[in-house]
Amino acid sequence: MNKPTISTIVIIICILIIGLYAMGEVNYFSSKIAVERNIDSPTILIPSIGVNEKINNVSLNQGVLSDPGENIPTKDYVALYGHRTLQGSPFFRLNELSIGDSILLEWPGVGELNYTITNTTIVPGTADVPIGGNDSLFLITCDPIGSTANRIIIEGTLEKQNPINNEIIKENPQESNAIIITAIFFIVGCIFSYFYPKDNRIYILAVILIISALLFYSCINPIPSEIIYEKIIFLNGGL
Repeated sequence: MNKPTISTIVIIICILIIGLYAMGEVNYFSSKIAVERNIDSPTILIPSIGVNEKINNVSLNQGVLSDPGENIPTKDYVALYGHRTLQGSPFFRLNELSIGDSILLEWPGVGELNYTITNTTIVPGTADVPIGGNDSLFLITCDPIGSTANRIIIEGTLEKQNPINNEIIKENPQESNAIIITAIFFIVGCIFSYFYPKDNRIYILAVILIISALLFYSCINPIPSEIIYEKIIFLNGGL
């Protein structure tokens, strides 16, 4: 067996990096409960762009982040941050929202809160985010996709407050995304290795098979995706 060439080693490193990102997404989607009402975690729903996410006050790597975490709707403003790439990309389509669109928050201990969008703006990534107001909601993400150059800020005003829906739904409609990512990685990887020079093909194929096996295992037994992204945080930028 020939030793791996320098170019093969570089390609293997690139595949490993792609594999780490894929594993983060697979674990995110495998462990995600899209709707889980009447529990401690609030939920944001924006049907017009397909957002149905739990809100956390720990990390962006867990989805939609509430910051500062102690802010409670009706008593203070609520600012929510989310990625447009990776970690499930919860705010991927945030730029499609317009003035007059509706946003729903389900907040245990507060109720079901209906907000109407009153303003959309884009500011430089280094600028202070103008947020405030007791009945205001702010959704913040990066723009353009994959860049921290600017920030999209969606501002909404509370229009209606109702009792929270006590229904509990513990299905995971996005679980198939994890399987799709795994299948794409495996198929594309096998095709790439097939056309790779024969003398080093075995190394590429071995890496693809090992990572694919780990991805498949993560579909069944997911781990917190933030653990993975913390290992490659130097490669991440922006929301």
